[in-house]
Amino acid sequence: MGFKKKSKVTTEFSSASMTDMIFLLLIFFMLTSGLVAPNSLNLKLPGSSQSKVELNSKADDVSITKSGNFYLNGKRITQTDLDETLGRKAKASTDKLDITISPESGTPIKYVAFVMDIAMRFEINAILAVDEK
Repeated sequence: MGFKKKSKVTTEFSSASMTDMIFLLLIFFMLTSGLVAPNSLNLKLPGSSQSKVELNSKADDVSITKSGNFYLNGKRITQTDLDETLGRKAKASTDKLDITISPESGTPIKYVAFVMDIAMRFEINAILAVDEK
């Protein structure tokens, strides 16, 4: 007795629906990526030597040494005191407070980022003044 199969199994694969799904995902991510607001700092970086940045005459200077010592207007200050002092000044100021961040050449980024975080939290205009060598 010879039994025959009535249907054959095909090994073909149609990738048309997968291509449609990838295209729709691409469109979705392109549209939603424009809606994401990045968490950024308000820094004024000089574009060239000819550009002028207007500073408030009472701008505070935060200097940072390589070893992680902080100086506010030339006086040594701890990290917690710097946070509290800048916070008090920002709240007491009628205008937006301006500070310059002056790290010594070779200062670890974590110390600079600490001051930038303070500026972001208290909505202080921070200008990063670095020495190029």
